[in-house]
Amino acid sequence: MNTISKKATRTTLSPMLISIFKKVELEKRKADEIFQTLGWGDLPSELKFEIEDDVIAYYNELHGLYSTNCEFVQRRRESVDFWVKSYMDRLCTLETAIDSLNVNRI
Repeated sequence: MNTISKKATRTTLSPMLISIFKKVELEKRKADEIFQTLGWGDLPSELKFEIEDDVIAYYNELHGLYSTNCEFVQRRRESVDFWVKSYMDRLCTLETAIDSLNVNRI
């Protein structure tokens, strides 16, 4: 919401939209903090976008919000770790990392 002027916010945006913008901004800050903590703060936005849900879920599990021992979740985490490290070590291109981590969502 920082890019929207306060005057425009008051005159054109409904309270619901303002609430949504604030929530998105808060979630973005949380995700940025998690990436920084993992040492992945300098990753390109495209790659962060591709793995953001995984990183937030891992963070939430580490903080006791839920627990899983699902083998598919573990494999996904290993895949995220592998491809991010491969990209950071310049063993693959950004496009390869993103393509390898892309999940077709329903």
